Amino acid sequence: MEIALGNWKDGEAMARFLKTVMGSGATALAAAAGLAAFTAWNRKRAEQLVPPEGQFADVKGARLHYRAIGEGTPIVLIHGLGGQLRNFTYALSALLSPHHRLVLVDRPGSGYSTYQGDGKCSLAAQAAMIVELIDQLGLERPLVVGHSLGGAIALAMALGHPDRIGGLALLAPLTQPIESIPPVFKALDLSSPIARTVLAWTLAAPAGRLGADAANAQIFGPEPVPADFETRGGAALTLRPEAFVAACGDVEAVRSEMAGIATRYGELSIPIGIMFAAGDLLLDPSVHGRPTVAAIKGAELKMIDGGHMFPLTQPQVTADWIMKRAKT
Repeated sequence: MEIALGNWKDGEAMARFLKTVMGSGATALAAAAGLAAFTAWNRKRAEQLVPPEGQFADVKGARLHYRAIGEGTPIVLIHGLGGQLRNFTYALSALLSPHHRLVLVDRPGSGYSTYQGDGKCSLAAQAAMIVELIDQLGLERPLVVGHSLGGAIALAMALGHPDRIGGLALLAPLTQPIESIPPVFKALDLSSPIARTVLAWTLAAPAGRLGADAANAQIFGPEPVPADFETRGGAALTLRPEAFVAACGDVEAVRSEMAGIATRYGELSIPIGIMFAAGDLLLDPSVHGRPTVAAIKGAELKMIDGGHMFPLTQPQVTADWIMKRAKT
């Protein structure tokens, strides 16, 4: 996902930008109305292309959309920033479900999951919500698979609720504090709730659609982008206004919480494996892989070729590794 519009820190900066783009007075109002109308159309289109395909569960502070597939020992899969559960149903779940009971969940604010309040939903809060879903479904110490930001949530689950989690299998995970947001996500680095909402309902959808090819090339690179990623992979949902606002909150949560999470890795005692692709253009394995494995007793690092989205581009390799971790 990319909204290449700069790094807004306050409502005044956003207001100045909108004034420059749209002019003033009646012209500005007409332009804003037109952008809002396009955003509403794009939102409806996305929901028609990618409708909810699972069930809903109410947990404290949120309503989670999830899918339960297959039978066997349980695995919970958590997607990354700007994603949703179709990142896993694209190909990976079909390889895992003959052997395991899978629970794929839209993180709070992503896909069709919602949370209460207009601010960010902290990483710790998201972890607690997914643990509550695990309890509701009667899953006994599942393996938790987290991709990208989902890896940070999985780590927060293991640290905050160690008796509920059997192990972690982390795919290209965010594990360390972020000093610089990757360029593809730069426009999500907004601290002002007003700026987030204004951008979400004006420029985010049109700019995001115009920049989609370049953004996906960075997210998937050096591997090719699947032609059906918008629908089968669920990417159409990313540019809905509520998804944009939630993703901004996720970036804020990462900035404020990852340092505290990373200092506690020595507390972890469950089996943990990390899988990274050497060509990842978003998260550097030398930052988010090797140092994290070194900080966790018994943790293992698996390196493969490819890019950040290998769960979609290399599903068999990914599934084989996850199933191996499930037996650990």
